[in-house]
Amino acid sequence: MSLQQQIIEALKVQPSIDPQAEIRKSIDFMKEYIEKNTFLNGFVLGISGGQDSTLVGKLAQMAVDELNEEQNTDHFKFIAVRLPYGTQFDEDDCQDALDYIQPSTIYTVDIKNAVDASEKSLAKAGVIISDYTKGNEKARERMKVQYSIAAAHSCIVLGTDQAAEALTGFYTKFGDGGADLMPIFRLNKRQGREILKALNCPEHLYNKVPTADLEENRPALPDEVALGVSYGEIDDYLEGKEVSVKSQEQIEKLYLRSAHKRHMPITVFDDFWK
Repeated sequence: MSLQQQIIEALKVQPSIDPQAEIRKSIDFMKEYIEKNTFLNGFVLGISGGQDSTLVGKLAQMAVDELNEEQNTDHFKFIAVRLPYGTQFDEDDCQDALDYIQPSTIYTVDIKNAVDASEKSLAKAGVIISDYTKGNEKARERMKVQYSIAAAHSCIVLGTDQAAEALTGFYTKFGDGGADLMPIFRLNKRQGREILKALNCPEHLYNKVPTADLEENRPALPDEVALGVSYGEIDDYLEGKEVSVKSQEQIEKLYLRSAHKRHMPITVFDDFWK
């Protein structure tokens, strides 16, 4: 079995999807988890204005709406959280995403003071962090806030990890990579767009250039520039299609280098990394 086939099998990606069937699969997954864990009231997710959080947020709201209707209650909720570092350059897209999702509850928590305080505390101890590392601090602070809000409301935190991110490791370990449920794990970027189209999402939200926007020295750096390969090529690879030798080498290098991110904390019984 080729490495490409191993990756496709590990990430559970299908070469094509039925958007309506995948919508149902994600919603039922979230509903079943809540129904099995009766102490839970719903879901929390940070909304960035990008494709993945818009999709997961919409599916989460649909899930709690169905739960409330089926149980004749208003008990269940989806809490959307805005987590800017100061002023976000694409705040209009964030607000458009919230308008589209129509969350049960919205919180806005500016993480700037917390992140800057952490950076200053480290500097006082003699540890100077790079702009890149500070970007990871932002991602981890955002996840910490989501878990605090979830704890206050007896909810769980959703993640937006999809197959293209899982393959490349393009997320912060214990930051946006840390969550309780990953409702769109199995879908690549292209398939996520298909589902948002089927859900009548505003086009500019799923066609915008993806960016983590974590680095201050390189603001709004496109993901594809950081990765050195396009999402189109990653999606083709995940669907079992042939890509250029250069792209295949880059994709597989990213996959192998980020293996630790797809694994629980390593113990003496693990040997995948050797």
